Amino acid sequence: MAYYDADVVIVGGGLAGMVTALELLRQGGHVVLLERDRPEHFGGLARLSFGGIFLVDTPNQRLLGARDTPEQALKDWLSFAEFGPEDTWPRQWAEAYVYGCRPDVYEWLRGEGIRFLAVVHWVERGLFRPGNSFPRFHMVWGTGYELVRVLKEKLRPYQHSGQLEVYFHHHVQEILTGEGRVLGVRGLDETREEGFEAMGRAVVVATGGICGDIERVKREWYKPWGEPPAIILNGSHPFANGELHDAVREVGGMVTHLDKMWLYAAGVHHPRPHFPGHGLSLVPPKSALWVNYRGERIGDPPLVSGFDTRYLVERICQQEKKYSWQILNWKIARKELAISGSEYNPAVKNKQFLRFLRILLRGNPELVQEMVATCPDFVVAQSVEELADAMNARAGTSDVDVQVLAESIRDYDRTIRRGRRYHNDDQLRRIAHLRQYRGDRLRTCAFQPIEDPSAYPLLAIRAFILTRKSLGGIQTDLACRVLTQPDAQGRQQVIPGLYAVGEAAGFGGGGIHGLRALEGTFLGSCIFTGRKAAQAITGIRS
Repeated sequence: MAYYDADVVIVGGGLAGMVTALELLRQGGHVVLLERDRPEHFGGLARLSFGGIFLVDTPNQRLLGARDTPEQALKDWLSFAEFGPEDTWPRQWAEAYVYGCRPDVYEWLRGEGIRFLAVVHWVERGLFRPGNSFPRFHMVWGTGYELVRVLKEKLRPYQHSGQLEVYFHHHVQEILTGEGRVLGVRGLDETREEGFEAMGRAVVVATGGICGDIERVKREWYKPWGEPPAIILNGSHPFANGELHDAVREVGGMVTHLDKMWLYAAGVHHPRPHFPGHGLSLVPPKSALWVNYRGERIGDPPLVSGFDTRYLVERICQQEKKYSWQILNWKIARKELAISGSEYNPAVKNKQFLRFLRILLRGNPELVQEMVATCPDFVVAQSVEELADAMNARAGTSDVDVQVLAESIRDYDRTIRRGRRYHNDDQLRRIAHLRQYRGDRLRTCAFQPIEDPSAYPLLAIRAFILTRKSLGGIQTDLACRVLTQPDAQGRQQVIPGLYAVGEAAGFGGGGIHGLRALEGTFLGSCIFTGRKAAQAITGIRS
């Protein structure tokens, strides 16, 4: 058995773990970081992300005329979260984040050399309840790949000096306790097939959530949604399986709200999967018609992304077969289709400004062509009848009724052709609203009919529910210290020496988001909790 010893042991090498390590190292701490994945995957899902971060009252917002405030952001957050009376810690974390994200995330990242795109994206605007009142989704120039690259560069000198020890292929399985506190962790070095123990005066759990284990996702499924879909694609990572949540429970820690998850409605199979069931998250085209497995338009109101992601998932899960199709044409796809993450956005990832500008102005036909050629969930046709046949062939069923599909498309198109003053359709009203903001105008068609031969061919995209983030997790106080399960009087205690950050902690307090996220709050909360944990461990007050 191998033995490691440090001031602090961090379990997990994603964004939250990296930030925690960097802040501890700058205060002179000796850190051992244990990561189960390979060295080239250091940075976890953040490395593959689009790099959007929820921020409040920034210079970028002011340049766009958005006079945002923490007070308004908190009001929006609480509206989307729908916290219950028992959600004391999640609510406190939400308030701490909206008031602290400007200095503790935005200014900190700027100081580390991170830059943002000038236009702030406006997502999760709200449907039946208010969401983001202002654009708050700040895109890192270089995507999450650049964010992780910069942090790796900041950590490298500490690795060279020996102040930071990073061990990959290390599978932590147990939390060690004694003398009334947490002493370290035990696990398996999967390269050498031998055990190890890592001891420290503090252990930080930064292992992500449960959304990489699809069977566990189904076991924890949100009960009001009924049975989980037969097919759920994995938009997380297989190592995000909740093992450390269980280990925390074993030492008396509180784990809560694991049935609250941030899922996406428009997942497609990855053309080059990194693991079984690997999915990609589409940014659904606003002008596409969203229909169920039979070809019926889903509503009422019809599904349009950018307003309430949770509602999209809920409506699809109410269908008899819990997957859907998006119906569009080449013109819509070229202008509006996008895929979340760094992998399919090389212009932003590689900071190629002219290429990025060309895509904004002319669309992205190369992406559409690639997905049509490589993704099994894309079908193309020259008529509605041919499209219905292709959809059935791809699904291996006869579910799509050509008459139902044709009527769904033609009803929508007839409404468009009446002219804007007669657009009595909620999807068209929301498209009009989206196009008022210049961040969306360039990427949204102006009321484009679907059955338009000049915009052919037709496309149908089969979309599955896709996992992404756990909204629940290990309950912590505002210093990221893990709390015990309540006693008979409902009182909780701190578990000495044990901390949790990022998604493992439900992004703060065991569920900072409540029912819904305002988007960009995942990366932001990983940075925020990582810094708070390091400050608490070293006794520094922000």
